[in-house]
Amino acid sequence: MPRFLVIARYQAQGARAVMAAGGTARRSAFAHAVLDLEGRLESFDFALGDEDVYAVVDLPDPAAAAALSLSISGGGVATVRTVVLLTPEEVDRAARMHPHYASGAS
Repeated sequence: MPRFLVIARYQAQGARAVMAAGGTARRSAFAHAVLDLEGRLESFDFALGDEDVYAVVDLPDPAAAAALSLSISGGGVATVRTVVLLTPEEVDRAARMHPHYASGAS
């Protein structure tokens, strides 16, 4: 199953929700959303700095990752960035592929 890194930055309303309900409640809500998409939450961590949450999830496909991102961002409490994660074996396979690309430059 493809893996994704979900990076979230809370808006003011989202930060207030964390302060009111706690971090475990946010992790639980996120985990339930992942399960609804037939995925699995691998890790969920809060962070200090520009981003507030880093989560690694297994999801069936990129459409499920997009649905998760849209659902969270659409709620208005956080902005989300999703990154596709590749295993070393997938990078090995990619390194063996050599598609022809014409840059258009003479």
